Amino acid sequence: QVQLVESGGGSVQAGDSLRLSCAASGLAFESYSFGWFRQAPGKEREFVAVIRGSDAGTYYPDSAKGRFTASRDNAGNTAYLQMSSLKPEDTAVYFCAATALQRPADHVKFYEYWGQGTQVTVSP
Repeated sequence: QVQLVESGGGSVQAGDSLRLSCAASGLAFESYSFGWFRQAPGKEREFVAVIRGSDAGTYYPDSAKGRFTASRDNAGNTAYLQMSSLKPEDTAVYFCAATALQRPADHVKFYEYWGQGTQVTVSP
């Protein structure tokens, strides 16, 4: 049974940083790419980062470039999303997801497994 468990969310002020974690179990961690998405109330789930399993290559949309950094610890079966210079518009529930694809998977349709999400709230 595959499980993805996010943690690290919280309430911060604009300009602060947060690191989200995604602990994975039940899958061959090194063989999966891990994506990060966010969803604000009333909005669609939005892609923010992905890190490949094959070579730990990363891919970001323009909204995340320079502020968000995806990483992974294969020994610990954990993926991370480091977020800096946070803005109020970054407020959302953040999800990690896993896919066997080893290319920039930037849409929810590419992902097989999802975590339950962790809330990030950024105040002005």
